[in-house]
Amino acid sequence: MSTVLAASTGLEFSAAQQAIVIVLCALTAYVSHSALAVFNDGTRPFMLDFVRGNSNRPATAAVAFGLSAGFIFGLGAPLALSTGVLNPWLLFLPTDVLGILAPKKWLAPLLGGAWGALVVFGLGGANTAAHDLPVDFLTAMQQMSTPILYLFALFPVLAITRQFGRLRGGIAAVVEFAFVIMTAKLWPSVFAGSFAMAAGVLMLIFFAVRKDLVQRRADRALEAEAGPPDPALEAEDDPMASLFSSSAQRLRRHLPLFMLLGAGVCVLAQTHIFAGGEATSFLIAKGHFSEAAQVDFYRVFGFIPLIATTALASGAYGVAGFTFVYPLGYLMPNPYLAAVVGAVVLGLEVLALSWIGKVLGKLPSVRDSSEHLRGAITETLSLAILFGSLLAANVMGGGLGILVVGGLYLLNEAMGKPVVRMAAAPAAVIVGGILLNILYWLDLFTPVKS
Repeated sequence: MSTVLAASTGLEFSAAQQAIVIVLCALTAYVSHSALAVFNDGTRPFMLDFVRGNSNRPATAAVAFGLSAGFIFGLGAPLALSTGVLNPWLLFLPTDVLGILAPKKWLAPLLGGAWGALVVFGLGGANTAAHDLPVDFLTAMQQMSTPILYLFALFPVLAITRQFGRLRGGIAAVVEFAFVIMTAKLWPSVFAGSFAMAAGVLMLIFFAVRKDLVQRRADRALEAEAGPPDPALEAEDDPMASLFSSSAQRLRRHLPLFMLLGAGVCVLAQTHIFAGGEATSFLIAKGHFSEAAQVDFYRVFGFIPLIATTALASGAYGVAGFTFVYPLGYLMPNPYLAAVVGAVVLGLEVLALSWIGKVLGKLPSVRDSSEHLRGAITETLSLAILFGSLLAANVMGGGLGILVVGGLYLLNEAMGKPVVRMAAAPAAVIVGGILLNILYWLDLFTPVKS
């Protein structure tokens, strides 16, 4: 697989691409201002108090910024600079904050559009300036691609092991390893981890659904022995069901807006200047669009229950919905079809939200699988990003580079992680690269020759 990424040629966007980014950032800021959708899953639960008037805009925006700042500056910006591909942490987390903070409805899209303009017009200049430095830390950060792509493929194995034990986890590991070897041998042009991830996720879903079906049969047998349920108990109102119903109705009232949002996100993904994840950023940069679609499709299963339940509880959906619009966008042949598909998909998601919530309520093992998948994704990516960042540090400055980057990462840990762990290592590479350039200008450091 080629190791040459888009970042090597700079971050340059066509006029149409610039317009898409600016308009979409304006739209996402508007929907966050209206408390209809936010990208940050951690911010979404706080939106209920905001919708009810129990929390004001500055307080809610402060929460959103606190939960997002580390990802924006520690992950979103470094990832975009090192791959040449935009990502949702860089685009949508800031528009979450700007939209909530804006005191007037008309101001929210202006602030969002301004952020989009800053990204598309300013990122290229920053990219060019960084590549001209004696210590080119952006090119060095491309070392992160291999650890991220290959270690990320193991997240289903971790999830299966945590939920279903070591035996099934070991079987999944052997199956994934066999798929990686087979893919590398038979289809060398295909990302070796794509089929392995598919096998792992399918195994996890099979184990979870099978466990739920067996449990439901056992429950029905017990109910048959106990006799018919008390009608008085069945008639009791469920307050959570009432809340979920009102939230779903609120979202459905704004269905055209969500369809427009789905169209915009899908079109942006179709341009191939945007990727929905860490691994897919490198795959898109390398031109592996079908593999990127597979990776983001498998990742969806880890977030459907989280997004559905938080949306139904708070009345605020995800900016990209369940994120099916990402992989679909990568595969669309033109932006017009992408717009139609994105609008239909996000519209159907909003309409089906109540039904999805009810189905998930009957599949506890599937819900648990989602939590294990999210934890496994975070764990594998944290290790991969740390390892890749140390490789980048070695390329930048050898042992001194590792000392600086690794030291900054450890210092962040010792200080209680003011920068979230996943974003700490890439942020350390950028800070370390700036420091090494300063040492070079002071004639205290000689860059490592490649």
